[in-house]
Amino acid sequence: MKNYHINIFYSEEDNGYIADIPDLKYCSAFGLTEEEALREVLQAKAAWLDAAKMEGKPIPELRYRLAI
Repeated sequence: MKNYHINIFYSEEDNGYIADIPDLKYCSAFGLTEEEALREVLQAKAAWLDAAKMEGKPIPELRYRLAI
């Protein structure tokens, strides 16, 4: 499985952490801690990639690069 970039940030509105994978459209997850959000988004990534493969959709290349 590719090592896609993962963003994790605190959401005041949700009172928890959001993790998302920019290269995988709509692939995100919520957790009360950063660790929980990471675990959840890794499960979401696996499900996202499985669904794309089952539907014959292309798997995105790694594109997202954090601007430093």
